Amino acid sequence: MITRVYRFLASTEVAVALFLAVALLAIPGTFTENRALYSHPAFLCLLGTLALNLVLCTVRRFRSISVPVLILHLGVLVVVGGAIARVFGYVATVNVYEGTTVDTVYRWDLKQDAPLGAALTIKRINREYYPVPVQVGVLRGAVKDSLHTLKTGESFAVGPYRVTVDSLEFPAEVLKLSVFQEGRVVGTCDTAGASTLPAGFPYAFKFVAFQNPVLKRLWVDVSLSGNSAPLASGTAEVNAPFVWNGLYFYNTQVDVDKVGMPFAGIQVVRDPGRPFVFAGFVIMGLGAILSCARRLRKEHQKRTV
Repeated sequence: MITRVYRFLASTEVAVALFLAVALLAIPGTFTENRALYSHPAFLCLLGTLALNLVLCTVRRFRSISVPVLILHLGVLVVVGGAIARVFGYVATVNVYEGTTVDTVYRWDLKQDAPLGAALTIKRINREYYPVPVQVGVLRGAVKDSLHTLKTGESFAVGPYRVTVDSLEFPAEVLKLSVFQEGRVVGTCDTAGASTLPAGFPYAFKFVAFQNPVLKRLWVDVSLSGNSAPLASGTAEVNAPFVWNGLYFYNTQVDVDKVGMPFAGIQVVRDPGRPFVFAGFVIMGLGAILSCARRLRKEHQKRTV
């Protein structure tokens, strides 16, 4: 009886059926944002059964399996183990106003707020845009001197000076400019009134119009502290998280509230299976390369015989 069960669990038919079941169940999570299925006990049991089948199949045919295929089997087992280990992780989210600190996050697995283990501070929200087309008016006293259409990063001449449009700050819509004379910096100013230009400078600048900017990059400067002592700091982006103590901090959104205060949405992910999954892929890649090399070597030997 035990032998019959062993042969059944180690059979190729069971392996094909399990692979097909995993592939079909993974389709909803592939095309939607719902990942709950992957942590469901039934799906984890299915992965565990697939891993057991692969182990038994490998043991049963160990002497007849080549080294590259054994390496491939090992890679698959490591990947499956990493996928199962993800059940011990979690995903949490929190919205943090710029310049403020939080120490709790909403755990989606617990459906409630939980301590983060450190104090998270959003130091600054940063935006980088592609060059924005703008129009800058130049006044000499109360008289209109000229109107210039250009992009941020470009410059124009006015009298003996050259004016560079450094950047356009959002959401304040403030244009920052630098003024040069014969390659020497005279001063800087912006259309909100701030200026380091010398007294009696003959020109004033007015922000006339701009086209809607296209966002190039969005990131937030974050820091972590514990017991009033700094722990770590860095930047978080959508695809480039800030990593600390096994936690991945992703910046998922930036917005302003009803009174115009900016805040950043942070997603905190703990995924203990992540390194195992990547290690498994590396092992599988090595096995695939060795398998291809083995097959090419055999084909070469056949041709030379």
